[in-house]
Amino acid sequence: MDELDIRRSIIDHCRQMNETGLNQGTSGNISVRHGDRMLITPSSIPYGEVEPDMIASISLDATDGAWEGPKKPSVEWWFHHGIMRARPEVHAVLHTHSTYATILAIARKPIPACHYMIAAFGGNDVRVCNYARYGTPELAANVLKALEGRSACLMANHGMVVTGPNLKKAMWAAVELETIAKQYYHSLLIGGPVILPDDEIDGVVRSFGGYGLQGKK
Repeated sequence: MDELDIRRSIIDHCRQMNETGLNQGTSGNISVRHGDRMLITPSSIPYGEVEPDMIASISLDATDGAWEGPKKPSVEWWFHHGIMRARPEVHAVLHTHSTYATILAIARKPIPACHYMIAAFGGNDVRVCNYARYGTPELAANVLKALEGRSACLMANHGMVVTGPNLKKAMWAAVELETIAKQYYHSLLIGGPVILPDDEIDGVVRSFGGYGLQGKK
């Protein structure tokens, strides 16, 4: 995909997030790696009004947040940028305030291996990162720590962040994480889930390597 196609795809996926209920208003944000730069949604502009040239561009070598474009990037550029710099395999980052993932984040409840699909995120749980104010380097550092060995995490009192080798896979991961969060929440209401053992999840993680969940789709 050339840069214009990537910008259009970012906008399409932002609108899809809201249309499907995965996000509300302008609270979420998306970034995609393009060469040595990161393309990211602009700050506080309704997705229906975003045009391709409004997508901000930030050098992955920069540390001061200097951007190119007519609109400033999402205030959450810090953790998008930090993930892209630290994880070269990540080509897309998606952040939402989806309902069930955010409920668990508010309660600071990590998601255990209540369903075998938790393995799609790299291990036997999805962690909750420590709280820090939105749009800060501290939040970025906390997100990176929670993502160690994982492709997604919950953000305390905030929402979720997922990563992927491309935007299509990151969107799939966000839907899957919200689904598991919903299932886990409801299982807690009827006495709590039976948690799968670590060796079972380890086997599922290995099997997903051949199934395609860990790679491009």
